[in-house]
Amino acid sequence: MARSTPVRNASRSLAWLGAILLILGAVLAGGVIWGEASTSPKLALDLEGGTQIILEAQLEDGQEVTQEQLSQAVAIIRQRVDASGVSEAEVNTQGGRNIVVSIPGEADEETRARIEASAQLEFRPVLTTSAPANTFVGEDGVETPYPPPDPALESTPSVAPTSASDLAYVTPALQAEFQAYDCNNPPADAGDAPDDEPLVTCESDGSVKYILGPVELSGSAITDATSGLQTTQSGGTTGQWVVNITLDGDGTEIFADISQRLYGATAPQNQFAFVLDGSVISAPSMNGLITDGRPSISGSFTEETAKTLADQLKYGALPISFEVSSSEQISATLGSAQLQIGLIAGLIGLILVVIYTLFQYRLLGFVTIASLVVAGVLTYLAIALLSWRQGYRLSLAGVAGIIVAIGFTADSFIVYFERIRDELRDGRGLESAVEAAWKRAKRTIYASKGVNLLAAVVLYAVAVGNVRGFAFTLGLTTIIDVLVVLLFTHPMLQLLAQTRFFSSGHKLSGLDPKALGAVYRGRAQFRSPTETEKQAKLARSSREAQRRQTIAERKLAEAQGTTPASSTKKDKDS
Repeated sequence: MARSTPVRNASRSLAWLGAILLILGAVLAGGVIWGEASTSPKLALDLEGGTQIILEAQLEDGQEVTQEQLSQAVAIIRQRVDASGVSEAEVNTQGGRNIVVSIPGEADEETRARIEASAQLEFRPVLTTSAPANTFVGEDGVETPYPPPDPALESTPSVAPTSASDLAYVTPALQAEFQAYDCNNPPADAGDAPDDEPLVTCESDGSVKYILGPVELSGSAITDATSGLQTTQSGGTTGQWVVNITLDGDGTEIFADISQRLYGATAPQNQFAFVLDGSVISAPSMNGLITDGRPSISGSFTEETAKTLADQLKYGALPISFEVSSSEQISATLGSAQLQIGLIAGLIGLILVVIYTLFQYRLLGFVTIASLVVAGVLTYLAIALLSWRQGYRLSLAGVAGIIVAIGFTADSFIVYFERIRDELRDGRGLESAVEAAWKRAKRTIYASKGVNLLAAVVLYAVAVGNVRGFAFTLGLTTIIDVLVVLLFTHPMLQLLAQTRFFSSGHKLSGLDPKALGAVYRGRAQFRSPTETEKQAKLARSSREAQRRQTIAERKLAEAQGTTPASSTKKDKDS
């Protein structure tokens, strides 16, 4: 005999849940065996300790650091750290001129480089270039020879330059410095030059050597920088990765003048360089007039290199320069004892939920317990995978978010169970009550979880530090709660409705007649009414019929010589 539709739907939902658990478990197991994953989530700074880097502001004599400069620097450095995939990091000020960066675990070299690259980002025009291999990779990916340094530069007359791209900046002394400059062994003061003077420097990887003109634009003019695939006018993509830049109002005007001067100039004077911490991170050529403040950089980018350059441009402009004064390992600020206390609190909350559900719903409460177990497994796997792939770290605030989610998750089951009881009180059989209750309960559940998720998203967006950890786990568990109700709790009720134990309203099922306040006997059958009950029912029906008689009907009865029962009773009373 073919299975009923509810049973087929329940089996399909449980199969999907099993597949999700199997895939997540297999991915994590593969990461442990062949990758750098761990079976346990990574812990945040407050539970594990980590690396502390202190940055000291570098100022000229007589200058003072303003609170506005420090606040801006803290915001930019925090963005740098977040962009590197490190979560639960702390960035704070210290002593009026220092910034303390605390990172969970051991900071890798890439993260250190992001934090320590604290010089201002600058736009400088390219005057001349050279390279050890005398070649460079153009935008088409083809290697072409660099032109040798122009001999005429050594005899450039000493006249006042008319623009930042004027070759009059390249004096014989600067030309000699350029020829002697070694990218693999730069001098101690490499990258140091006043904004209004030219600069001799190299590409960050040492592949190209430059003479750059004075600073024309500060990196603070960049309001945003993103990476993505280049799009055509028809909306398609070319498959080439580019970096898109957005400039502020003043930067748009200045860059429009720069593009007008560089566009059409002879290479390499048609290039401008982005200089970060004294090194060139990119030196694209000007291929058109850009007046809207939205230039884009194209070339032989990969997805990773395009994102790296975008992050450097977006997060590279600090208001002041900093120098690393110390870097050391620090111990956990809370330690394992506090984590154990948090876990004990969560266990107590879980036990209370179990006791309540078993007292209120008898054996039906085991569906709640099983649902919480499934939700716990999904949450654990998700956090472990996020720790491996996204660098997520679990803080004590995150643990608190998970503990709070226990009550929210149980609330979904209670809403559903009470809807089922309401349907049973109306005389439905259990199988029908489960389906009808689900149609009503799921709207309430979706609305409730939608509010929880919205609150978590807003809190995550506006908060910083450990509060974001609480918001993240709260949002994650809310999503998992909906999945568990859809793929486990409701399917389990559909299957239990087919069993005789629950459908007959057994006293231990949580669906017995006394608890429901109805004469329920199972499958919408009620006990037979007694003779007294029949007479009472007939009397109620008669009185109701009399009340519904209209005045016209009573007058018609009198005209025909008959007297309604109600009139007769009134005459006797009188």
